[in-house]
Amino acid sequence: MEIKVLGPGCPKCEQTEKVVREAMAETGVQASIEKVKDVMKIAKYGVFMTPAVVVDGEVKVVGKVPAKEDVKKWLGGKG
Repeated sequence: MEIKVLGPGCPKCEQTEKVVREAMAETGVQASIEKVKDVMKIAKYGVFMTPAVVVDGEVKVVGKVPAKEDVKKWLGGKG
C-alpha cells in the first residue's frame, strides 16, 4: 500500500500526516508514506487544495484534515 500526503508543509498538512501515521499504527497496516510538497506534482493528482491524501493512486480527501476513523477505513482496518 502506498500513501501520499499532499501539501506544502502547512500545519494542517503536518496534522494530516500525523493522523495517517496514527491510523496505521492502530490498525497495524504496513504502508509507505510519502510527503509530496511540490505544487506541480500535487496538481497532477487534480488536487488544488491541501492537505490531501492519496491511497494507492486514489485521492481520498482534499482540503481538510481527515478523521482518523476515515483513514482507518481507507487502510482496510476497523473504523
